[in-house]
Amino acid sequence: MSGAARTSTRDIARAAIRAELAQVAFELFRRQGFDKVTFDGLAKAAGVSRSTFLRYFGTKEDAVLCARSLEKQNGWRPAIAQALTERTDPSRPATLGPLVRAAAAVDCLNIAVNHWTASDGSVDLDDLLDEAFAALATR
Repeated sequence: MSGAARTSTRDIARAAIRAELAQVAFELFRRQGFDKVTFDGLAKAAGVSRSTFLRYFGTKEDAVLCARSLEKQNGWRPAIAQALTERTDPSRPATLGPLVRAAAAVDCLNIAVNHWTASDGSVDLDDLLDEAFAALATR
């Protein structure tokens, strides 16, 4: 396995963990109110240590803004899946395939943007998106 493949797998796992932690944070903020939630409470609700939670989110604000973004992106998936279905064969009944491809496309976007942000914009975002989708297409 090449170093690039390991990095990609690690990035995917990290993005999945971050998304899960953000979802837990969002639900806790919604139920208890932002000001009443502590990092200890967030970590406990997520089933991780405080230091693990802090590794993914340096502030509570980071967690809630990320959660809102993920919530919005979850809303994109059905629309993307519908567009994919219409482009391929609108007469076919809905299957999981287009929804899975839509979710993968959103994750490709997130991973590319995360790399672009980490590079302080020095790497071309279009190139990162192309690379992410190419990695998805590779068998």
